[in-house]
This record gives sequence, C-alpha cells and structure tokens, in this order.
Amino acid sequence: MKVAKTEEPIFFFFVVTCSESATFCLLECCEIMHDCFIPLKTFLVRIGFGKIAVTAWCYYIASLRKADLLKTELLDLNKDGFLIRNQAGGIVLKMGFRSGTLDLDSCSKEGVILRCSRSFAGKVNFFIMTVKPKETVVCYRVRWEELESDRPVEHAMSYNESHWYGGAETAVQHWPIAISGQQAPKPFVTSDVYSNRHDFGGILERYWLSSNATAIKINDSVPFHLGWNDTEKTMYFQARYQDSPYKPAPGRPPYAELSYRVCVGPDVTSIHKVMVRRYFPKPNKVPAKEMFRHPIWSTWALHKTDINQEKLLTYAENIRKHGFNCSHLEFDDRYTSQYGEFEFDTQKFPNASAMFQKLKADGFLVSLWTHPFVNYDSANFGPCVQKGLFVMEPTGQLPALVKWWNGIGGILDFTNPEARNWFTSHLRSLRHKYGVSSFKLDAGETNYLPWQFRTRVHLPDPSTFTRRYTEMAIPFNERAELRSGYSSQNISCFFRLIDRDSVWGYELGLKSLIPTVLTISILGYQAVLNVRLLRLHLIFLTGRLGCISSLSSNEAFRQGGHGSMDSLNLQPTLAPHRNRNSFILLIN
Repeated sequence: MKVAKTEEPIFFFFVVTCSESATFCLLECCEIMHDCFIPLKTFLVRIGFGKIAVTAWCYYIASLRKADLLKTELLDLNKDGFLIRNQAGGIVLKMGFRSGTLDLDSCSKEGVILRCSRSFAGKVNFFIMTVKPKETVVCYRVRWEELESDRPVEHAMSYNESHWYGGAETAVQHWPIAISGQQAPKPFVTSDVYSNRHDFGGILERYWLSSNATAIKINDSVPFHLGWNDTEKTMYFQARYQDSPYKPAPGRPPYAELSYRVCVGPDVTSIHKVMVRRYFPKPNKVPAKEMFRHPIWSTWALHKTDINQEKLLTYAENIRKHGFNCSHLEFDDRYTSQYGEFEFDTQKFPNASAMFQKLKADGFLVSLWTHPFVNYDSANFGPCVQKGLFVMEPTGQLPALVKWWNGIGGILDFTNPEARNWFTSHLRSLRHKYGVSSFKLDAGETNYLPWQFRTRVHLPDPSTFTRRYTEMAIPFNERAELRSGYSSQNISCFFRLIDRDSVWGYELGLKSLIPTVLTISILGYQAVLNVRLLRLHLIFLTGRLGCISSLSSNEAFRQGGHGSMDSLNLQPTLAPHRNRNSFILLIN
C-alpha cells in the first residue's frame, strides 16, 4: 500500500530511559510531524536501525558508569580482582580472586564503600572501604565473606615488581623475602621451626611491607593460610576452616571470611610508621640496659643438661678468674628432678640457697629456664589435672597429652586464669626464695598443642595461645627471655632467635642471622637476643677491631678436647672489661 507523499520533512526523536545502574534502557520513538506520511516498510526499518543505534549508545554509557562505579580512589575493581596505583599512577599492587568471580551487576557504590552481593558461585558479602589515616596515605579495607558455602576464600597477590619484607621467622631466611618453589596454602601459625623446618617460626605477624611503599595486614579474625608460587611470582592469601587448626566461634557456621587492609603511601618509611602505630602494641619500657652492655653466660653452652651445684660454681669461678664480667648467668635445663616441677633437685644441688648467695656475692644476676609443660611423671601432674589447669581434649573431660623434646605431659592452659596464677606464683616463689632475677621462657609455639583441643577460652586462632604464654613474662620483662611471639610487641623483654646449626647457609645457618633479626625487627620486636649454634664458632674481627684469639687456649673453656670455648654464650657486644675498641662476636 502506498501512502501519500509530502514535501514536508519528517523528524523523529528518541527518548531513552536507563536504569540507575545503567544495565538496561527503554527506547521510545516520538514523531514530530503527525501529518506526514512515508511508506510503512521504510518507517519500520528506520525505527529498527534507530533502536540498534540507541541501544549501543546505552551500553556504551552503561560501561562508562560501571567503570566509574568500580573505582574508588586509586583502586580499580574487576570481576577477577583489583589493582592499586600510587599517586604517580604506577601500579603498586595486583590482587586476583582465585576462589570466585564477582558478579559486577550486584555491585554498588555508596560513598567510600564499594560493595558486591554476589559471585558467580553464590551470595557473598564483599566490600572495599577507603580510609585515609593521613593526607598522604590511602588504605583499603577488603573483605570477602562467603554466605552460603564453607568453601575457602583465596586471593593471589602478585609480587613480580617489588621486594617484600615481614611475615615470619622461618628456617630459610632471606632479606628481602625470597620465595622458592610452590606451596599450597598452609596454616599461618607459630611453630618450632627448628624441629619443623617447613612450617612458620615462633615469631610471626600477619604483616608484610613492600619496597613500593605498600603494606598488607591480614585481620586477626581470619582463619589465615599462606601459600606461594615462585613461577607465577605470587603469594596466596587463603581463609578456610576445613582441614585446619582454626575453628569458628561456637554456634557459627564454618563460612570463611578473608579480610585485610592494604595501605599505600609516598615512601616505605611513612607507610611502615602508619602500620606500626595502627596494628602493633607498644612496649612500655626498654629492657635492662645491662643486658645490652654485658655478656649473657649460659650453662647450656658448656654442660647441656649435665649440670649440678659443683659444676655451676666452678663455671662461675672460671668466668671471674679469667677476667670476664660477672654479669648475667642463665641457668638452663636441667635443675629440677622432673619436668613440670620448680624446686631444685636436692641430689644435684644439695644447698641451692648457699649457691645463690655465692653467685650474688660474686656479682652475678641469675635467671632460670622454664617452660609450659608438666610431664606425667612430675609430682605436679596430678594436682594440675584435678584443678583443670591443662589444655583439654575436645570433649573437655580429659587433659590432652602432648609430646615435646623432653618427654610427654600436659601443657598449661594460659587462657585459664587459675593456670596463669599457678604458673606465675611458682616463678615468684623462686624469685623470693633465691633472689632469681628473671626467667627464660622456652617454647610456646602452637605445634605443641594437640591438633584437636579445648581451652577455657575459645581460640579461633591457635597463635593466640602463644600470645597468652608470652604474657607470663610481663612481671619479669626487664630481663626475661622469650623465643615465641604473636602480637607480643608490648612485652618489654628479649625475643630470642631459634637455635642455629653450625653451617654457613641460609637454612638456620650463619647467613640467616642478620635476615632473621631484620625480619623480627620489622615485625615490631625491638630487643632481639642472639642464638646458640649446636657446635661452636668463634669469629675474630681483627685489625681495627682487635683480636681475642688468646682466649681459646684456656683450659677452663675446653670441652672434649675441642678447645672451642663452649662455655661462652655472648651477644655481639663491645667488650666492656677489655679494650673499648675491641668487638667480640661469640656464637654458641
């Protein structure tokens, strides 16, 4: 059918209505000239092409709005992860989502919060909040919480173009972190790294600092596992409860939550200061200055567990006889008859009171070795069971027996106020009775807890047990010594490196000493004590620094014909009793 032609032009205009999120558009065609006529087929074709053009324009506008929606400050979010830039525009961090992909249509932005409610696997609670603790520092709080499944949540951080520092004491220690091989995510909890070389060490924090002025802090509530892949130059941050020592709070489903904070600053110093002030508890004092200035003499270096009153007094006398400073004497394992007791073994120490009086008269301050275990053959084991002072098996009916390097026994539950009081009362009694100056608190790592256990206070993170144990040093902290730590920076004592082997390399060897001290220091621990090597090495620094090689010929410091000065256990220190320009580094 033909319609009448007209000389007047025909105009149409389109009205486009888009949803708030710009995910769909409505198209209306309005005719300006109502009295015009064109062929119907031509009219419909024009309408079709018009709709296509306008729809394409709508999707283009929608993509621009979505790009703006998924950006907050210097962070860009996509369905597979996010990246962060610095003020100069350079990319400083890339994070990928390994366990799921976000449904970007579920995302919205409200002020400083960018939020998404779905992944392609189900409902989630995902958000990124922008925080500015300083004008020059921008932080992003990131959280991914599963709401319908107990599947793990895992993010992958690329470290290809930067150096990273922090994390934990490890058996193989480099500075900066040097990742080797592939490791599936494993629990990030404290462990005796000397006995468990592939675990993390006794001092750790969920904190990393990079050379591009970026820092990451994993939240304490996260059931955190750490893995890596050196081929992909990637670290894996995973949250999970399955096959893990982490346990959800009673009554809560085991739905994993991965939450952390990423902060970016103008330089490494500035960003580190912000993170330390925000996340690390502060020490309230400096440990005793004499501990820095003078040697620490240890019975372990010469006698190991074969110690008695006569040997100890002879050892102290030889220190005096050869002109060394009578400073701090560390009474190590084993002075009690059974592990878990506190009083001196009368067979080995027939007059402990007189021995302490003699040491005090000679100018020694004496500390005693102690630990959190009570062996089953100790006289204290039965009373501790009756009082419920031990970590229990999961039902809470029986104590959980644990194996440690000196036998089998119970481990005190330091979340229980009664156990804490029982332990500290014995230490105070020793201090009052003998004038003991302080204590060396050994162990405390989570690998000495049973895989399944129950404590008086629920521990979502097993490393909190380490924190509770280190608090036992607070009454004695000016001279106390610990070898484990987790959020323990406020305890003003000395934190000791785990023992080293007599090797030169980075696996618990000489080369690992400085990297380990630097790592522990960047985690907020200010006073770090030296270590013992299983065999003896004496390093002489000659020339300007002087030499003390003549000491090695003294028979008083020989053991088994080695002539290796096994009795010396000194921190690197300026020798106060000799030439102030001589530097002595003795490692036992």
